[in-house]
Amino acid sequence: MQYRLNCISPESSAEAVELLREIGTDPYGIEAMVPKMRYLCIRIGAVECKVANIIKQEMLSLGADAAVSRGAVDCSAPHSDVVLMGTRKQIERFAEKIAAQPFGLADISRELFGLMANLELNSWTLKTCRRTVKLGTRVQVMGILNVTPDSFSDGGRYRRPEEAVENALAMFEAGADWIDVGGESSRPGAQPVSVDEELERVLPVIHGIVARSGLPVSVDTCKAEVAKRAIAEGAEMVNDISALRFDAGMAEVVRQSGAAVALMHMRRTPADMQSGDLSYESMPGEIVRFLAERMEFAVSRGINAEGVVIDPGIGFGKSWEDNLKILRRLHEFRQVGRPVLTGVSRKSFIGRITGGEPPQRMEGTAAAVCAAVLHGSQIVRVHDVREMVKVVRVAEAIAAS
Repeated sequence: MQYRLNCISPESSAEAVELLREIGTDPYGIEAMVPKMRYLCIRIGAVECKVANIIKQEMLSLGADAAVSRGAVDCSAPHSDVVLMGTRKQIERFAEKIAAQPFGLADISRELFGLMANLELNSWTLKTCRRTVKLGTRVQVMGILNVTPDSFSDGGRYRRPEEAVENALAMFEAGADWIDVGGESSRPGAQPVSVDEELERVLPVIHGIVARSGLPVSVDTCKAEVAKRAIAEGAEMVNDISALRFDAGMAEVVRQSGAAVALMHMRRTPADMQSGDLSYESMPGEIVRFLAERMEFAVSRGINAEGVVIDPGIGFGKSWEDNLKILRRLHEFRQVGRPVLTGVSRKSFIGRITGGEPPQRMEGTAAAVCAAVLHGSQIVRVHDVREMVKVVRVAEAIAAS
């Protein structure tokens, strides 16, 4: 007799439920079994060696396991990272067992429950100062509008604000959900511009777009004064590549206005982000931790958590190999608990693979956008809106199938 064997790996609880329903499992059985079908590996950073050993023993007692450093076993090393390995059910039981224990284990328990809850999120609310946007079932497309003379792809394209406004309206017509207006280039090696110059570039464009469409506009800036004035003209998101680090007044501007904010990971500044050592101890774990910390900072300054979007910063202080790794493991950013914005359009890692100058990288961009959607991005930031909207619609249909 020949049995039909099929190796399966449900990527979400919803997929696990669907599988069990297909074979006719009892509803009560589904509820009990789904947590056992989700296998998780969770890295815990730098715990004391005695705590690492407690964690390992507790996991073993549940039929799961935990990896620790060699020095943790005999406590010859003061600290060790720990990798938990088990089903969701086993890790939930582990978190319950250590919830009242000392040595920081209770804190680990709390963080584990929060992380696992975030991993199950499939919809998010994004609140701006003008509207509430529901994310999760339909990926949003953000059109790039650079009103700069030196952006890497389209610098110097618009001589007059009216031309930029017309292009923004054309992007909305082509299916864009947002327009991201930038007045300062963030390409590798770019030098900063003054507040006055940036204001002169972006304000008339934002005013024109909002007056003629009323549709969502974000401002790509690290300067609090630019953000404040742009919001007054109608912008409702601040796309801050510094994640509120470059200007001490930015968090207060966002808080007072109620605007949404995109927090992006970047090393150093655009002028020197691609120079020196580009290696990371853990990729993308180091970036996930950075964004979680910046999220906590934003909330601690009174910014509404539902107004925060996170961006791993592809192309900002990373090697081209790391950019690919981020795309492949984009789903790991779900643990932060907020929607992921991804910007891959025409970037140099694509040119490294396909060749060609930025305007000749559309096909590579399409592949990268598709990967971003399939791995969990809720917003994609692109130059070629009409073409990428079609790519996004197909990719999200595949993801939902």
